[in-house]
Amino acid sequence: MKIHHLRNATLVIESKENFILIDPMLSAKGELPPFARFKHKAQNNPIVPLPSNSSEMLSKVTHCLITHSQKWGIEALTHTDHLDKAGKTFLQKKQTPVTSLKNDAGYLKKHHINITTELEYWKEQEYLGGHITAVPAKHGHGFIHNMMANGAGFFLRLPNEPSIYISGDTVLTDDIKTALEKFKPDITVVAAGNASIDIGGDILMPIEEILEFIRLSPSKVITNHLEALNHCPITREQLKGELIKNDLLEKVYIPNDGDVLEISN
Repeated sequence: MKIHHLRNATLVIESKENFILIDPMLSAKGELPPFARFKHKAQNNPIVPLPSNSSEMLSKVTHCLITHSQKWGIEALTHTDHLDKAGKTFLQKKQTPVTSLKNDAGYLKKHHINITTELEYWKEQEYLGGHITAVPAKHGHGFIHNMMANGAGFFLRLPNEPSIYISGDTVLTDDIKTALEKFKPDITVVAAGNASIDIGGDILMPIEEILEFIRLSPSKVITNHLEALNHCPITREQLKGELIKNDLLEKVYIPNDGDVLEISN
């Protein structure tokens, strides 16, 4: 298995003939508005371009997983850092087979996205000869997660490949801990940018929860959601420093945009 990290939460899982795109935010640098204007520097998003190897990788995509896309079915309230206009256009043109939460499927179908699998929390379904399970994700502490609307993480077990758990946009919860204990994934992916918007508190794990997630993960961890959006303040260097202080660095990959990680059983 290879993990191709493109930018933010967008990555491609390469497994034999399958290339599974996760959360396509494909906008050019600065095409989206700031996600916070007061708490963080008001820069247009994304704050960096896609890596130079992204076009070649995207041309190989055979399937797509979307962890979350919209809030309460309201057209204007979408999670464009996981599915933006460019991402929708890409999926529409290719009619890529897409797997999403059942709660998101209606919205995505309305936008002519080819939904082939609709997931419900904790209900395992067959996927590409293996299995996939959606795990609840809580998009913030306190009242803010209701405003954000919650998506999912995905536990994916493909034939003769390491298992992978993409935790999605979430803070650390009992559901996350249960998934790590129950599935014992060979690789986990954590959104480590510590995002927040102008109201409420953290909408992704703060550093203390990131460290606990890493400790609880049974094997290697990949971090993402770093240095791509204006409301994610943690840098790769800051995260690396915390991992060194807590003797966790050897357990963690902190990929740069465009990096390819080869994972074996």
